[in-house]
Amino acid sequence: MSETLPGRRIEIAWPGVGFTVTAELDDRNPELADALWESLPYQSLQGHALVAGEHLYHVAPIHSLLHTHASYKIADRREAPDGTVFCSALQHLGIKYGELTEPMPAAPVGQVLAEDISTLLEAGQAVWEAVYSTKKQILVEVRRAGEAGGHRIPRLTAADAEANQLIHDVHAETERIWLSEPAELGDMHRGLIPSRAGTNETVLPTLLFVNGETRPLGYAAYGGLIRAAVADMPMDSVRQMARLLVGVPAEFLGYCGLEKLWDFTQRFMSCLDRLDRDDFLAVARHMALYINCLGGWNLHLFPWDAADPLRQQRRAEVGQPA
Repeated sequence: MSETLPGRRIEIAWPGVGFTVTAELDDRNPELADALWESLPYQSLQGHALVAGEHLYHVAPIHSLLHTHASYKIADRREAPDGTVFCSALQHLGIKYGELTEPMPAAPVGQVLAEDISTLLEAGQAVWEAVYSTKKQILVEVRRAGEAGGHRIPRLTAADAEANQLIHDVHAETERIWLSEPAELGDMHRGLIPSRAGTNETVLPTLLFVNGETRPLGYAAYGGLIRAAVADMPMDSVRQMARLLVGVPAEFLGYCGLEKLWDFTQRFMSCLDRLDRDDFLAVARHMALYINCLGGWNLHLFPWDAADPLRQQRRAEVGQPA
């Protein structure tokens, strides 16, 4: 039986659509709950699950989410009560507000109050409409209950001068695009692609490939490298894995239009061999947050309703045996 943490109530607000809910943090994952609590307040672009069902999630500016161990996981998040708040190693804060279809373990940190569940449902439906069709940019603010809101992205430092300058530049760019559409992605989604990536002047395939490369680069490549470094993998191995994992997708994304990402990646590779563990982690954490931010915007901007007539069918509806 989970116990709420005294005084640990948070408000999750979507000012653009006029909804606010209150959640209580509990003791199921105290390290994750602490990381969330200490990061507050912050704001982010609100996203919505696109294949998993009725689930809200957004990128949280919390570096430690990438590697903090979850002491408890719900084996199948489909079975979690509506209003369950999760923290994820994908650097997400998520909230289940209805039916989910994806069976996966998840780390809960709290629960939306029962009296706010109906409001949460309305917020979820508004966000779905925005992400899927209208493209209205809905921001979320997470703050300590009863306290003022605000926003900050923590900046780390490195002893190596070149790495520290890279951190400064990546942090500045992350701040610039955190709550405002990245110009490179905006242009790409409007069909303005300087390299002309997209055979026969098509745009949708390029957008699809950009989405398909950006998400695993942030979630799997950088997230995995950070977890390996935190777990004391030998640094020579970590550096070699970095060279193998991040260069090729970043170069492709640069060709498609994400030129800043490719520039940052080349700068990271140029100083990689002399970075100790602490400096490597500082740079990689900022690269992960920047790329995950790009991924969140790309998911929002993507024209998901372009194939709206293509809907799932039950086998019986198409004359196939069940």
